[in-house]
Amino acid sequence: MDLKKQIFEFYRKTANEMPADVVLALEKAARIEDNPLAKEILGRLLDNTKEAKTVQKPICQDTGTPLFYVQYLAGQSQNELKKIIEEATNEATLNVPLRPNAVECVSGKNIGNRPVIHFEEGAMLKIDMMLKGGGSENVSAIYSLPNMDLKADRNLEGVRKCVIDAVFKAQGKACPPYIIGVALAGNLEQAAYLSKKQLLRKLDDKNPVKELDELEEKITAEINELGIGPGGLGGTTTALGVKIADGVRHPASFFVGISISCWALRRQSL
Repeated sequence: MDLKKQIFEFYRKTANEMPADVVLALEKAARIEDNPLAKEILGRLLDNTKEAKTVQKPICQDTGTPLFYVQYLAGQSQNELKKIIEEATNEATLNVPLRPNAVECVSGKNIGNRPVIHFEEGAMLKIDMMLKGGGSENVSAIYSLPNMDLKADRNLEGVRKCVIDAVFKAQGKACPPYIIGVALAGNLEQAAYLSKKQLLRKLDDKNPVKELDELEEKITAEINELGIGPGGLGGTTTALGVKIADGVRHPASFFVGISISCWALRRQSL
């Protein structure tokens, strides 16, 4: 098995082809959207998606930051897997092509692309990848409850208020309709990691926690009443879905991580 070659092709597929569940959600939104401009925008997003797959070119000029979630077998070397992923990333940057999106913060020097890799031992080698755009990353947020400004307490109603506030503040700056990952957590890193990992879930899945499943549907409906719409130009389709993870927390802490994705949620599993 030439894993480097497989990961290179994985990059090509992720950059150029939208996941089927996201396409279905966009098609459904286009059917039920009653704002003419929003309906036209959704139609153009779908046309763009079809064209990208046909000509095998990236769906968006921002090919994002490559995020890897790697489940590896006992005895496999993380360092070797990391090296393979980095080599495949360099090749994909040149030949998919991916836009060079890694810039050193101090020097300002562009260094191509640098994948962010999370490892976890498991029963098989499984790789999930997401190409996360910079615009949607900029409007993602972490809240600490209680939040006096929002009158949000340490409960699910407080979580709801945080998510609505984050989307309202984002308006159209991150290319809606959005897909939103949320995490209830006890520290900053857990809130960021778990909320972003929720974006790997299929839009049509069900949360195994009944209260969170109901909250996902409630928040999605409320976001779509904000009137932000596709591209931020109005309409009833501001979010395609909300996915929530239940973490654990310190008794003194309650963080809400909110990872917002643009409409082009580019993710695949290998």
